[in-house]
Amino acid sequence: MISSFIPLAIGPWQIALIVLAVLLLFGGKKIPELMRGLGSGIKEFKDASKDEEEEKEKKLD
Repeated sequence: MISSFIPLAIGPWQIALIVLAVLLLFGGKKIPELMRGLGSGIKEFKDASKDEEEEKEKKLD
């Protein structure tokens, strides 16, 4: 059996289907709360990585 590599390209129709599925699962009112939580999580991660970089620089000096 020959297996072929199919690249995972996401087109506009796939994005529309994903958005529709998210709307159906969570509803319009819940999505802003989810995005706020995601945004704060990303911000926390960036702050932690920045603190880690500063700590490494202090150890090297």
